[in-house]
Amino acid sequence: MSEETTIDTQELGEKIVKVLKTIYDPEIPVDIYELGLIYDVFVNEDYEVKILMTLTSPNCPVAETLPVEVEEKVKSIDMLKDVEVEITFDPPWTQELMSEEAKLELGML
Repeated sequence: MSEETTIDTQELGEKIVKVLKTIYDPEIPVDIYELGLIYDVFVNEDYEVKILMTLTSPNCPVAETLPVEVEEKVKSIDMLKDVEVEITFDPPWTQELMSEEAKLELGML
């Protein structure tokens, strides 16, 4: 694989994170990335992305719409061919997964 065809996964990852930081949990005024709802982002050399994420609870009112919003917004990054969002509750989300910034925002620090 030549240098030109190697994708810069770090740069792409940063773009994806930037997009994820524009998506908010409707009940909490903090973006889903800082909340710790994004468990993993995989990017392969075919510009296909898989995002493993969770929700604050299985009964989350946005369980149907939030993954679709994540998929659509990340798909807006030009170079990506495909985006798949997988929801998992293993491990279940806890407040410990939140960033310091999120905890500060919510007055938990």
